[in-house]
Amino acid sequence: MTSLPLQSQAAPAQLPAPSSLPEEIEKAMKVKEPLIVMVSLAGCPYCKMARESYLGPMQKQGFPIVQIDMRSDVSVKGLTGQMHTHDQLVKQWRVSIAPTLLFLGHKGQELVERMEGGYLPDFYGAYLEERIAMARKVLRG
Repeated sequence: MTSLPLQSQAAPAQLPAPSSLPEEIEKAMKVKEPLIVMVSLAGCPYCKMARESYLGPMQKQGFPIVQIDMRSDVSVKGLTGQMHTHDQLVKQWRVSIAPTLLFLGHKGQELVERMEGGYLPDFYGAYLEERIAMARKVLRG
């Protein structure tokens, strides 16, 4: 099981925004990890907690994680190869809660149930570890 970083590690204020989800998935598959997509919302305190305490440090250590922003008009190549804004992808995925984490595998299929909302900070890391372990099991067969 993944050992999540300690909360005290410095983390970026933002996770990288993908220019192409298919390329990000391909990179994740090369290292046999699920791609974690964090759907975030500007000003969301739970998003900040998840990003700074868990996802940012994991991403700095090489775990494949990207961020899609609700209400953003930044363009990204979607799973079908067409260009979409972040906000259009959020609507396609029917995400209405921030943060929401998606765990994607080959061709962008969701490997496990999404993590929606902030959870209690004391339990967020445990839930995240559990989802990553389940996603790895599905991904690696």
